[in-house]
Amino acid sequence: MITEIKMPQLGESVIEGTIGRWLKQPGETVQRYEPLLEVETDKVDIEVPAPVSGTLLEISVAEGETVRVGTVIARIGAADGAAREPSLREPPRPAPVAAPTDGQNPFLSPVVARMLAAHHLDPAQITGSGQGGRVTKQDVLRFIEQKTFSVPTATLDLSPQPPTLSPQPPTLSPDSELIPLTPMRRAIAEHMERSVRTAPQVTTVIEVDMGRVVAHRAASRAAFAAQGVRLTFTPYVLQAALAGLRAAPVLNGSFSPQGISVYRRVHIGVAVSLDVGLIVPVLRDAGERSLLGLARDVGDLVERARSRQLRPDETTGGTFTVTNHGTTGSLFATPIINQPQSGILGVGAITKRPVVVSHADVDAIAIKPMCYLALTFDHRVADGAMGDAFLAAAKDFLETYT
Repeated sequence: MITEIKMPQLGESVIEGTIGRWLKQPGETVQRYEPLLEVETDKVDIEVPAPVSGTLLEISVAEGETVRVGTVIARIGAADGAAREPSLREPPRPAPVAAPTDGQNPFLSPVVARMLAAHHLDPAQITGSGQGGRVTKQDVLRFIEQKTFSVPTATLDLSPQPPTLSPQPPTLSPDSELIPLTPMRRAIAEHMERSVRTAPQVTTVIEVDMGRVVAHRAASRAAFAAQGVRLTFTPYVLQAALAGLRAAPVLNGSFSPQGISVYRRVHIGVAVSLDVGLIVPVLRDAGERSLLGLARDVGDLVERARSRQLRPDETTGGTFTVTNHGTTGSLFATPIINQPQSGILGVGAITKRPVVVSHADVDAIAIKPMCYLALTFDHRVADGAMGDAFLAAAKDFLETYT
């Protein structure tokens, strides 16, 4: 019996995927639920397990090629079946998605079309390596890299003004090495560059006494653990961010030349650090959850992000982002906005230090667990007063926590 392996539906909004890496080769045995291949989308890389045990008979789609959901990508035979050489026959494929172009190249996937639009590229300039000359995601990445490292002499400015040259490839010394960009690192770099180019960003910082939150967490950890939930400081910060957005709702929106879109629902992205980079899964309708619900759902998202089990649509649709850089000891930072959002809240480490406290006109020095909150926001959407209103509300929420 032969089982066909098809490109899986990785999310409601995902209609295709790119073969990143085959973890098994034809002739090798594979166990049910054992990782078979890695699939790349424009957001996440996901390990796809084998649905059955047996021998991998055939790989129909090569690494780097993008195909539609439902396309046969491999075949697995019974565990005692004989292995055979991979077939050169192309599997039947659904018709490719037509991109909004001038008709010169109708074989563009949505992922490729977005990349071309973001870099203002003409697909006719790119040699496609896919079926029928189709331009793939890898073709675009190679073209961008070659374009970045090329210095056409015809574009040099020979006037007295210093010419503007394209970046040169790094010159490696004998004691250095060049680390190739992974797809995730390349995507992060492109997204951060685009964010800085797109929006004028400003960061404002406030100091918060976390004493009440620390006490509440200490008193609640056992009860949460009894329900299988690990209570961290992140759910408290999410609640504080929600309080800030109630005070400054425009920050739960995005800028466009036509106006500012303010969203009624709050979908908060939570930045998660991985060994290979950073990913931001989205907690949808965060304002409808209790502290327990936030803790449970955040824990689930973080765990699945680090085990590469997120669905692509779980990293899209965020309206605001929280990044807890304090987990590594950082006191404060100036995070970059996750476009097309208007704000991101950075949370520093909670550290005990002496502060001045006042009571009945008497000042004293006390040891308090203090934390810096840093809000970066789009200055086209809000001014400093609005950003400070957000932080003031977040600070008041945390310092009066009950």
